[in-house]
Amino acid sequence: MSYRPYQQIARRKSRQIRVGKVLVGGDAPITVQTMTNTPTEDAAATIAQIRRAEVAGVDIVRVSCPTPESTAALHEIVREVNVPIVADIHFHYRRAIEAAKAGAACLRINPGNIGSAERVKEVVKAARDHGCSIRIGVNGGSLEKHLLEKYGEPNPEALVESALWHAAHLQDNDFHEFKISVKASDVFLAVAAYQQLAEVCDHPLHIGITEAGGRRTGTVKSAIGLGSLLWAGIGDTLRVSLSAEPEEEVHVGWEMLKSLGIRHRGVKIISCPSCARQGFDVIRTVSTLEDRLAHIETPITLSIIGCVVNGPGEALMTDIGLTGGGAGRHMIYASGKTDHTIDEAAMIDHLVELVETRVAQIQAAEAAAKAAQPAAQAAE
Repeated sequence: MSYRPYQQIARRKSRQIRVGKVLVGGDAPITVQTMTNTPTEDAAATIAQIRRAEVAGVDIVRVSCPTPESTAALHEIVREVNVPIVADIHFHYRRAIEAAKAGAACLRINPGNIGSAERVKEVVKAARDHGCSIRIGVNGGSLEKHLLEKYGEPNPEALVESALWHAAHLQDNDFHEFKISVKASDVFLAVAAYQQLAEVCDHPLHIGITEAGGRRTGTVKSAIGLGSLLWAGIGDTLRVSLSAEPEEEVHVGWEMLKSLGIRHRGVKIISCPSCARQGFDVIRTVSTLEDRLAHIETPITLSIIGCVVNGPGEALMTDIGLTGGGAGRHMIYASGKTDHTIDEAAMIDHLVELVETRVAQIQAAEAAAKAAQPAAQAAE
């Protein structure tokens, strides 16, 4: 959290639930989710995809479970990955029970679509017996018939009524370990629905703009919708829905949280768009550094500015900075102060080394502080 008042976000107060080892809601960090697109029955392919998402920093992964074969594969998938798995269930209540037994940390269902009250009770019992939470997943494209007849079209009121209707099925069974999403592909509809839902309940909210589009258009659309909600303090966990690989969704989700100062992970690069004043190829340099520094998890800031107009000012606010100079030599900043110059030919390798060295120092300091805690507590 920044110390500047204009950067403060007052987060909506929500109840806290658990998705496996991950806390959602309350004062827990906002989590980043994605969903696999491999056939879940192909456990090896699904595990490989989840592991790539883990490298990108995912907190929770959802997998689709439409068949007995897919829920059977969950046993191996859950065993081989390091993040909680949400089983995506539609209509077939037996798949939910099978997924809970297979080790899913959460079931994504709409209780009102599962069937009779007795079937809902069976699903709730399985969730309770196996320590599963539940996500109620309302979608503007699949609203219940009675709500479409009532409202004439998907609108915020219809999405909120659907969410609360489904929630009542769980509450009637004294089950409260659930979160809710009210997604829509229309940004205005989704944001309005989440705003209204946030006002009338304290359930944790999973936010997203569904079917947002491809990598570029979906990122922009999601940033507008999710950014609006996050800035207003709404959202306990999120997914960026892109027609792209799951790890790309994770990268975009993290960048949203980092941009708003909500969570920090890895290298945050502040770079100029470049112009005729640039002393080096800014675009190529930033692209290369993003790839070379993708393995870094410790939060650190790096400014890459092509000339001295904004370079020194941006460097004041970053851990490490680079400003373009003349004759192929550029200025390196450390903690906001000029430190030394570097030849362009060695610039990228040098910056990678500086970042890795700084990260090692940060990690060593954190480890020393952690090791000192038991001694300090014993002395009290």
